Amino acid sequence: MKKLILSLAIIASAFVFGQKDVNAQLQEANKAAMDAYNAKNYAVAAPKFMEVYDLLKNNGKEDKVYMYYAGLNYALANNTDQAIKIYTDLINSGYTGVQTNYMAKDKKTGQVSSYDKNTWELLKKSGGDYTDFKTEQTPSVEADLYETLATLLLNAKKNDEALAIIEKGLAKFPNNAKLKEYQGTALYASGNTDKFMTNLKEQLAKNPNDATNWYNLGVLQSKNPATVNDAIASFQKAIELKPDFSNAYQNLVLTVIGDDEKAVNEINSIRKTNADKATELIEARKERFSKALPYAEKWYQANPNNVDAVSLLKDIYGITKNQAKMNEMKAKEAELQAKAK
Repeated sequence: MKKLILSLAIIASAFVFGQKDVNAQLQEANKAAMDAYNAKNYAVAAPKFMEVYDLLKNNGKEDKVYMYYAGLNYALANNTDQAIKIYTDLINSGYTGVQTNYMAKDKKTGQVSSYDKNTWELLKKSGGDYTDFKTEQTPSVEADLYETLATLLLNAKKNDEALAIIEKGLAKFPNNAKLKEYQGTALYASGNTDKFMTNLKEQLAKNPNDATNWYNLGVLQSKNPATVNDAIASFQKAIELKPDFSNAYQNLVLTVIGDDEKAVNEINSIRKTNADKATELIEARKERFSKALPYAEKWYQANPNNVDAVSLLKDIYGITKNQAKMNEMKAKEAELQAKAK
């Protein structure tokens, strides 16, 4: 599942209200939120940013950027339910994050702060204790809202809700690659593999150089005996585009080998009653492993310190009767396992 990669670009705002007690509360809450965030104490920062938002709203100066900061911190604190609620509220409210910040530097402290437009204009006209007056427009975070909410919902296994928000996001951002990827993830997670495959093929038609989509297509194709060769081709394409794609190598090798547990059980079940048939099945098994060997060797070459690659290659060498290579991989496997402890 997708990991959340979130960051904040927070401006330490200066609050100026007529009521001193309200202003003091805002300053205190904002400082506590900022200090907690900088200390990576996201569980504390999140409700403090919501406190700032509520204080501003209750005093007629609502600023949803503080709700946004709270949502980010709830997500970073793994408080998924609260993060989902806030992101949903932000999207439903039409919040985009686009706003103009009015900046000025305090000559005495050298600190740059943001102000509301009226205060900034007054400070600028006074020409006394402030300098470096400038405005900055923040970029839109609307696409990020959809991406992050989709990730939160997918991580919470709320696949149908995730699919709904993804489709809503794609209606606004039809070329958003992440939302397209998440759409496929949601379809697959909800068991709708046919739609997922259609989704993948549509994405690959638009961008045939997406290694992840070729890999995902291969995974789906490998589950159907009729499309195993298609799966092999898809995994090969993924590796061609991303030569160190470990999962693609692994699935390619396992797809070529097939259901080995089933094959071994079948051999054992008829070994005593039909020796000729058992021999035939044994030879067919060896042939599959021999066919998989070059792919396993390429996986090892691309990921020489991957213990799964080493272990699988060791087993293939054993079945294909290459004792020297099997011993080499066995030693390498022991070395990697010792390092991992």
